Amino acid sequence: MTYDPEARRDTPLALKLKERIRREGPITVAEYMRACLHDPEHGYYRRMPAIGAAGDFVTAPEISQVFGELIGLWCAVVWQQMGAPEVVHLVELGPGRGTMMRDALRAARVLPGFREAVRVHLVESNATLREVQRETLAASGVPVSWSRELSEIEDAIPPSGSGTIVVGNEYLDALAIEQSIFRSGIWRDRCVGLDTAGRLVYCEGAQLDGFKPLWRETRIAQDGDIEERCPEFLIVSMDLARIAAKGPLVALFIDYGHAGPAAGETLQAVLAHAPVSPLLAPGESDLTAHVDFALLAGICMDAGLVDGPVTQAEFLGSLGIVERASRLMAANPAKAGEIETGVARLIAPNARGSRFKAIGIRSLDLPPLPGFPVKGKA
Repeated sequence: MTYDPEARRDTPLALKLKERIRREGPITVAEYMRACLHDPEHGYYRRMPAIGAAGDFVTAPEISQVFGELIGLWCAVVWQQMGAPEVVHLVELGPGRGTMMRDALRAARVLPGFREAVRVHLVESNATLREVQRETLAASGVPVSWSRELSEIEDAIPPSGSGTIVVGNEYLDALAIEQSIFRSGIWRDRCVGLDTAGRLVYCEGAQLDGFKPLWRETRIAQDGDIEERCPEFLIVSMDLARIAAKGPLVALFIDYGHAGPAAGETLQAVLAHAPVSPLLAPGESDLTAHVDFALLAGICMDAGLVDGPVTQAEFLGSLGIVERASRLMAANPAKAGEIETGVARLIAPNARGSRFKAIGIRSLDLPPLPGFPVKGKA
């Protein structure tokens, strides 16, 4: 980290949060993160374009079209595993500019019947991005609808006769996390409050009686240790379980994070492609946290069977990313260097290839998902 951790800006949301804290006292990190991203007036995801060279970060679909194409082919194969239902609801959570869905639908043309069966549902709260997605998918040739929350998708799915495929790329990292801090032998909520100069700062909140960190079996808590967990994983799991009750369900999540519980703070902010303090510019910088895939897997077992997690490099590699990139390079020699560089960024070890993980959830009667090793086999 090279930013100034003490830097602060009085953004409109910062002023709003300060007034709230003066009235009500410190707020939890989860409340702070949720306000920064989703405040109705000033939340980052309510109004900021966010993605792309002109935004604050770049996602895998923007790096290489091969990413979205492989996801599209993966969805088509999963549809076949479901028994090729006449209707399949393809849901994308946080679809960004619509790039991944566009590339996925284009690639899936090779499988007869899949595109005719597809009904696309995009879960997006950003009005600006909705318009970008509408333009991106205007020529897709499939029905597209929008919702603000995954829970709303359930109403669009009939009681039986169809399947659902949910895909979320870099979606889970934006779910609000709770933080707890160990100080003088006591676990407490970590909160955001005000210092004597009226600046937003981290502080300690209520004592957590009986609290046990998820990583307690791997190390002994030290003074100042921080534990993070995401209670919104439970909401995602419950939404998936309700959808699964209506018909076959498969969900795929790809995000950066760790395969098991780990001590330490991962909450981070990005502004104009550079790291900044999460307290710098509330509502104007993107806040995310690393995904605990072990916690996610344990919670999502209520929605179905879990495949993975595996690294993004393993997942994309098993789907044939190198072979597909080679064919694309042969067909477009003028762009061969660009294609090769993009794919390398997706699968590079010690970078996106290992930092990002993939995890799948499937209905109990469905076979193991493509891209994931069958449990018990090498």
